[in-house]
Amino acid sequence: MSTARPKLAAASREVTGKKVAEMRRDGRLPAVVFGRGIDSDNVSVDTHEFEQLRRHAGANTLIDLSVDGAASAPVLVYGVQAHRVTHKPLHVDLYVVRMTEELTVDVQLVSEGEAEAIENGGGTLLHVLEHVRVRALPDHLPQSIHYSIASLATFDDAIHVRDLVIPGDATLLTDPDEVVAKVLAPRVEEEPTVVAEGAEGAEGEAAEGAEPAEGGAAAGEGGSEE
Repeated sequence: MSTARPKLAAASREVTGKKVAEMRRDGRLPAVVFGRGIDSDNVSVDTHEFEQLRRHAGANTLIDLSVDGAASAPVLVYGVQAHRVTHKPLHVDLYVVRMTEELTVDVQLVSEGEAEAIENGGGTLLHVLEHVRVRALPDHLPQSIHYSIASLATFDDAIHVRDLVIPGDATLLTDPDEVVAKVLAPRVEEEPTVVAEGAEGAEGEAAEGAEPAEGGAAAGEGGSEE
């Protein structure tokens, strides 16, 4: 496994609150560096550099962060606050890790292959789970876990967490009985009932010429007594 890690430079910042809007306009992204046993530190990073890093690195990728040119420390992107419309990052939390301590993270699941229930049965693949939770040392965190859907031959078949291949240096924490994926049967719509032309009118005419109901007959008899 390569020990090379992407690098990110940060600068200390004193600007906080609403004033960070001007910083963002200048191409700097506000961030906070924190970790177990260390004081949190307000920093900023180059927005374009951070976006490029995130585009090419996975969610669980370790990053060598250097603040004000000091010696770098391994960090994980703990969280990104993004704009609701543009999805541009607004704030970043960077977590300083200890390389000898295990971390718990969510790992993305990626389906591969073809399923007979889809190809021949016309079904739709349903991703019940998109992530599983694992625990591993920082430099052994999996970026994603791939699985084949070839076993989904019928609509009754399902892939469970226990069917996933987890790296040997990671511990699975998600319930192994949870369903990961299955194929939904195609939806069958009922055909509309076709009414023959003129049938509705015929029913109306029959109603007009029909013999009076039992209640109607009694009413008629009562009327003739007047």
